Amino acid sequence: MAAAPSERADAVRNRQKILAAAARLVAAGAAERLSLDEVARAADVGVGTVYRRFGDRAGLVFALLEEQHQLFRARVVEGPPPLGPRADAGDRLRAFLHALVDLSVGQRELLLLAESSSPPARYLSASYDFQHAHAGRLIAELRPDADADFLADALLAPFAPSLIDHQCRVRGFSPERIKAGFDQLLRSTLESGAVTAAAVEPTSSRLPAEAGTVADDGCANARR
Repeated sequence: MAAAPSERADAVRNRQKILAAAARLVAAGAAERLSLDEVARAADVGVGTVYRRFGDRAGLVFALLEEQHQLFRARVVEGPPPLGPRADAGDRLRAFLHALVDLSVGQRELLLLAESSSPPARYLSASYDFQHAHAGRLIAELRPDADADFLADALLAPFAPSLIDHQCRVRGFSPERIKAGFDQLLRSTLESGAVTAAAVEPTSSRLPAEAGTVADDGCANARR
């Protein structure tokens, strides 16, 4: 019986070492080449330990994402307004979408890995459940007559990792331009006057890159 707490403590330490090593590899630009063998070497643990803890690369990627989302969730639930409580529902929804843009752009390599490993997993994750529930509550407050569940899915749909990556890497959109697009989407989705945030200045009329070409990565400086 006395050995059980020590085993649990070792498991927790190993998990933290593995996640820290994986995060270092991703930060060094090795997200696409991330493998459980490489993470095990970087964490100085046996590869069997990594497989037992996370199962496969997708499990490891989702664990990394969940750690970041816990921090994001804390900002939404108990952070300062307008993202946190004590703000108008329209301002909170706008701040929430803007913060999701920053999160999605900053983690897009990991999010792309997760999407390619298990496309349906995004919609079954605790993070998506939280995002959908939070957006739905705010929409219901702003538009009691609307289908808040559907509109929450509609507002979250543009955060598909492959679309965010396409907008940044191919179209050359900056995070600010994506946020301005969400402001326009909010204004067209919700009743006039429902969102109290000030109107955003019109974005540049710059033409998109021609088909088959790649524009400058507009989100390159926003990666974490």
